[in-house]
Amino acid sequence: MPKAPRISFEFFPPQTLDASFRLWETVQALAPMGPEFVSVTYGAGGTTRKLTHDAVATIHRNYGLNVAAHLTCVQATRAETLEIAASYADAGVTEIVALRGDAPKGADRFTPHPEGFASSVELVEALARTGKFKVRVGAYPEPHPDSTGTAADVDFLKRKIDAGATSAITQFFFEADTFFRFRDQCAKVGITAPIIPGILPITSWDGAKKFATRCGGSVPKKLDEAFTRAIKDGREELYALAHCTALCDRLIEGGVEDLHFYTLNRPHLTREVVRALGIQTPVVLEKVA
Repeated sequence: MPKAPRISFEFFPPQTLDASFRLWETVQALAPMGPEFVSVTYGAGGTTRKLTHDAVATIHRNYGLNVAAHLTCVQATRAETLEIAASYADAGVTEIVALRGDAPKGADRFTPHPEGFASSVELVEALARTGKFKVRVGAYPEPHPDSTGTAADVDFLKRKIDAGATSAITQFFFEADTFFRFRDQCAKVGITAPIIPGILPITSWDGAKKFATRCGGSVPKKLDEAFTRAIKDGREELYALAHCTALCDRLIEGGVEDLHFYTLNRPHLTREVVRALGIQTPVVLEKVA
């Protein structure tokens, strides 16, 4: 019988007072699940840079969680980006998720800052040289919108691993075989670093489909039909729980040892999936003074 996987969660920084309450409620709800780490995102174009830093520092300080801060190459010089990384190190944060980042709002595609990092590979190299961080990167089981195909994505992931990244977290997907095919292709080119599947508990099927389309992900016809029926019958949440749990079960049976949940700062479904998987919850954590 496969052992229970390690779990981790992704949060995003709040931009309003209501969103701030939701973030802290999410952290409080999921921290007792014993995550290996939690990550905090950047907004598109680096728009939440300070908010991300404040959220990362607060979660690390008040909850004692291992926090991996997202860091991107967008709209910043190399010096500015490394200054942000140094501030994380000063706050006791030793993990970074290094990403190229999305184009700023209104731009068609990513354009490097004239004095900035041209790619996530360059960012990973610079962070690795500091010797201060465990660096994680993104991976795409289905072609990235800017990519020529999966082979190119696999080759680029290998470059990031060779540059110093220690693991990769994938974009979400709807079928386990999508991940397994990608994992096999990575193994063929000599990637041995852990590839952690990104899991999206579906709190809104319409929202998940739009997100997938924007990220280059495919939407299985049978899954779309099943969710449509479930929504019509008033059981979308129940079906979402069943689908996500079954997806995770299949991944675990296929040898996956880590699961990274994109919580969207909505903890209920993520918590129910973790419980349904039989992952034991540690004693309730006390907030660090």
